[in-house]
Amino acid sequence: QVEVVESGGGLVQAGGSLRLSCAASRSVFRIGDVAWYRQAPGNGRELVARITSDGSTNYAEAVKGRFTISRDNAKKTVYLQMNSLKPEDTAVYNCNADLTGYTATGEIVAARLDGQGTQVTVSS
Repeated sequence: QVEVVESGGGLVQAGGSLRLSCAASRSVFRIGDVAWYRQAPGNGRELVARITSDGSTNYAEAVKGRFTISRDNAKKTVYLQMNSLKPEDTAVYNCNADLTGYTATGEIVAARLDGQGTQVTVSS
C-alpha cells in the first residue's frame, strides 16, 4: 500500500513546540516534493511549508522563523518542527506527498497523496 501517515500532533500551550512526522509506507521507494497543509474550522486549506526532493524549502509568511521542514530520505520521513506556537496555529495538519511505490500486487504506482491528518491544538 502506497501511503503516508502523520503523527506528532497534540495539545500544547502557547510558546511551546511540537514536531510532526510524515512517514511513507514500506512499499514506497521514491518520495518527491512534500508539503504540509493545515485547515482550521471554518477556514480553507492553507499551505504551511514545502520541501522539494533536493531539499529546497519554502514557508507561509505566518510560520516563517518558527517552523522548519526537513526530510530524512533513509527513513522516508518528512518532519515539521513547530516552535513558538500560537493559538492561531490550531488546525488539522496534513502532509501531501509525491510518492512512487509498489501496490499489493507488485505494480508500480505514482501518486500524490494526503495522509489522514493530525490535530494540533495550541492553548492560550
